[in-house]
Amino acid sequence: MRDAPGSIDLRRGFQGQGMRNMSQMSILPLLNRIAASQRIDDAWDRATGYFAALGFGRVNYGFTRFKHLKTIGDPDDALFLTTCDADYVKRYFQGSFYAKTPVFRWAEHNSGICTWSWVRRALEAGKLSAEEAEAVRQNAAMGIVAGISVSYPEVLSRSKGALGLIADQGISTEDVEKIFAEKQEEILAVANMMHLTIVHLPQLSRHRALSPRQREALEWVADGKTTQDVALLMGVSPAMVEKHLRLAREALAVETTAQAVAKGALLNMIFQRIPEVAQAAR
Repeated sequence: MRDAPGSIDLRRGFQGQGMRNMSQMSILPLLNRIAASQRIDDAWDRATGYFAALGFGRVNYGFTRFKHLKTIGDPDDALFLTTCDADYVKRYFQGSFYAKTPVFRWAEHNSGICTWSWVRRALEAGKLSAEEAEAVRQNAAMGIVAGISVSYPEVLSRSKGALGLIADQGISTEDVEKIFAEKQEEILAVANMMHLTIVHLPQLSRHRALSPRQREALEWVADGKTTQDVALLMGVSPAMVEKHLRLAREALAVETTAQAVAKGALLNMIFQRIPEVAQAAR
């Protein structure tokens, strides 16, 4: 485990730091709006609007419930949200570039929040691997030199989430340290509320989407109904029910209907009021 100097463990909280009452009062309405979001895009837009106002217009967020060993599992099962442009996103994922960055590897093994100043110090001291050092240089060539990372606690053994705030052009590492010193509690509160809201909303992507009828069929099966029961309840033939269930299995990339029900529930894709694909998802 590699702890970044100055990082804060989310499980311990902030000790020995004065509470900024006015700051807390101003952030509470935003936290309430994020918590009230009924779509991933709403929670995302509200949180990233706050980050952009601080000087972090480029934001990356990733979450998976299917982590396996040292990988995030099937990328199609992971949720990745970003405010970055398409060219950056393509480069970020091509050849799993993201996994070569020191901030990603820090997030893999830690829970907390930290700035990226430790990356520069580690690079200058020769403490990064050759792969990490090259990733830092490539990012610098694109103007990505300073920022903040949040690594969320692993409540479940196969779940992991992280957030990266990329400082705008012209904002230096020293500037980020000043912002962090003044706003770290607010940043963490917004990041946590966004994360907790998103993980309870339907995690739909262009690769993992169910039609209304497929979702309905799975919901009836989850209620313990037989194919004949489902056919009667949906007003279709048993053969049509089987077709809906087969397509649901294919959409979720599983072998059995029981697995489809379990995965659909895990991704919040069934028993939801407004299941829509998140437009910010990549």
